[in-house]
Amino acid sequence: MPVTRSLSVSPALPIGLFDSGIGGLTVLRAISHRLPQEKLLYLGDTARLPYGTKSRDTIIRYTLKAAQKLVDEGIKMLVIACNTATSAALPTLREHFFPLPVLGVVEPGAQAAVAATRNRCIAVIATEATITDGAYQQAITRLCPQATVLGRACSLFVPMAEEGWIDGPLAEGAAHRYLDDIFTPAVTAPRPDTLVLGCTHFPLFKKVLQRVIGPQVHIVDSAETTALAVDGELQRLNLLRPADAAEEPAPRFMTTDNQQRFVRTASLFLGRTLHHGEVELVNL
Repeated sequence: MPVTRSLSVSPALPIGLFDSGIGGLTVLRAISHRLPQEKLLYLGDTARLPYGTKSRDTIIRYTLKAAQKLVDEGIKMLVIACNTATSAALPTLREHFFPLPVLGVVEPGAQAAVAATRNRCIAVIATEATITDGAYQQAITRLCPQATVLGRACSLFVPMAEEGWIDGPLAEGAAHRYLDDIFTPAVTAPRPDTLVLGCTHFPLFKKVLQRVIGPQVHIVDSAETTALAVDGELQRLNLLRPADAAEEPAPRFMTTDNQQRFVRTASLFLGRTLHHGEVELVNL
């Protein structure tokens, strides 16, 4: 049964975002670009990274703790900016924190993929847990039963992104190793015409991936599609912060381990220099 809570939700409160590490900052950046007037509060559970190799029960347990921290801070919406946590824990979070609106990244990505594909052959790359769980495969085939969905776990991309190794021979070699057999016409017929980046770390590899799979393949970035979904849901609930608010607030950042590493890597994801004083170390 849902846990009914008395929540005081107002447009002035921030949107809370959670990821197992740094990758969810691609979602924060997309939301910030689309809704610059919104307050954003981000939690990266870097002490428990990566989630993608953990069991479903463990992922749910970790995610509930992280989400509770954001709720305790006071938020108007919870965005699970992690594909692994979304695929494992979204129904649990919606039930536990009802009536707080809770959005994940899988459904918006699936909708964008179905809209983009022409031949109904879609490839999804994600962590091992997301692919094994089948969240994207199920979401896409619900929307388009005729679709062929090819899933590929690309777990190495997560630590590579966290290290900043997003281009060059190493990144390109990994992309070829993961994707050549899927995007080789002689092997796969029909060849996928759409690639879903089913992990929030993966948008950093968009340029190298496009070179490897070719310009004719449409890449779906779940960060951008999630920002669209957040905008639509806030409008539906009448929770948008007024666009004429006095200032464009700076996001707040929290991490569960190693502030210095968070600052260094987050700067790469955000496209700007993040300073040590902007990141709070918290314990879950």
